[in-house]
Amino acid sequence: MRRLTVTGPGGAVREVVLRSFVTPFFRRHAPGLLGREHRVLGQLAGTSVPAPRPLGVDPDGAHCAAPSLLMTLLPGGIRLADDDGLPGRVKALAELLVTVHQLPAEGPERPRPYQAWAGPERVRVPEDTARPALWRAAIAGIDRPPPPFEGRFLHRDFHPGNVLFDDAGRITGLVDWVETSLGPADLDVAHCATALALLHGPEVGLGLADHYRAAGGRLAPTPEARRYWRLLDALGFAPDAEKVATPWRTSGRPDLTPTLLTTRLETYLTAILDNATP
Repeated sequence: MRRLTVTGPGGAVREVVLRSFVTPFFRRHAPGLLGREHRVLGQLAGTSVPAPRPLGVDPDGAHCAAPSLLMTLLPGGIRLADDDGLPGRVKALAELLVTVHQLPAEGPERPRPYQAWAGPERVRVPEDTARPALWRAAIAGIDRPPPPFEGRFLHRDFHPGNVLFDDAGRITGLVDWVETSLGPADLDVAHCATALALLHGPEVGLGLADHYRAAGGRLAPTPEARRYWRLLDALGFAPDAEKVATPWRTSGRPDLTPTLLTTRLETYLTAILDNATP
């Protein structure tokens, strides 16, 4: 990700963002991922969702050094290390999710179906866990067909690391739309809830659903269905959430060690299985 200052005709200055895929895995999948993000950002223009506007895309890397997407720069920044004002930010996250889920999900621009990021056979259990029975129970909870759901427009990677805030705690942007999908609202809520549980403690993640419903959002009608979607997302972070922890640590959270994250994840899984989630 690069922030570029561009000087145009007449000396006009403009700041933009260039997203480039440089690793072999992402270069290989760039046409689908960057093409999707470019298309979705175009759809979001003119809506109340604070997303960047697309300026250009080179999904194959034919003109740039790497496959790239050019977009407008949004104000604000991520807030991962500051617990001051956290309740207000969690409420704002829930309200933004409701807005995203109200976007049209049918027609020619219908998003692709969601993809599960965990499965009973794919979950990596912590090698040194003292709670193997917990993990077996959690895995058993997703070893079944998905519950029926109403398809919604999903961001699909909605978490505090993709949301920008100003100094007053107001949301100024939602970025990273490469995973946009059609699926249950529960899945976006679950993904953000797991991230909040890992960043700030399980109780913070567990409270997100109440804020979402208070803002007008609708979740699955049964506790069993809600539990399935929350387990499905949480188990995608096993065994120690290192995939997200590395960028979180470089963004001001060096306290998020593998041990701490595993402990928080196990506590969160326990709460879901004990029906402590709303």
